[in-house]
Amino acid sequence: MRRLEWFFDFVSPFSYLAFIRLAEFPEGVDIVCRPVLFAGLLNHWNQKGPAEIPPKRAWTNRWCTWSAERLGVRFCFPAVHPFNPLPHLRLAIAAGNTPHAIEQIFETIWTTGADPSDAAAFDALRSSLGVEQSKLSSPEIKNALRSATEQAVSYGIFGVPTLRIDGELFWGVDATDFARAYLADPALLHSEKMHRLISLPFGAARKAAG
Repeated sequence: MRRLEWFFDFVSPFSYLAFIRLAEFPEGVDIVCRPVLFAGLLNHWNQKGPAEIPPKRAWTNRWCTWSAERLGVRFCFPAVHPFNPLPHLRLAIAAGNTPHAIEQIFETIWTTGADPSDAAAFDALRSSLGVEQSKLSSPEIKNALRSATEQAVSYGIFGVPTLRIDGELFWGVDATDFARAYLADPALLHSEKMHRLISLPFGAARKAAG
């Protein structure tokens, strides 16, 4: 059985769409879901998220809405975005990172149009998953999320969603087909052409601002 690791954050609409597309992978593939803090990845790699660049934020919102319609997926941006995903990430871990729990959390955020930070709505979600409030603030859950994010960084993961297969990284919902092609033919990434791209030299580098 092939083992895939899927790194995601609930704040990412791309992660929700990619979660839906995990069903496209063939039987006999074991997909392990790894919640991570996207902000932690951005901080490590000194990047801005899509929502922090106004034109990119508008494009992202429109593209995700169009893409969901094209896929026939229920989709609605929450009342506010971005939002703090920490409670939802910890809830997923406390619920055992099961596909059922992850799906329920994603759907609550990305199909209802509600405010993810609404305390009463979150409490109802937590209760429906059978997780005690006290568990979310436990050192065990906090450390698990921190460790998963640090592990993602150590793998070279810079964004969400990312699939990790045999140490190879496939970033973004639009990398789903690429990942499936690699599963069918691992030699895809071992050609001379592909190896050359890893160490392609810089011809110019952008100067730091200031």
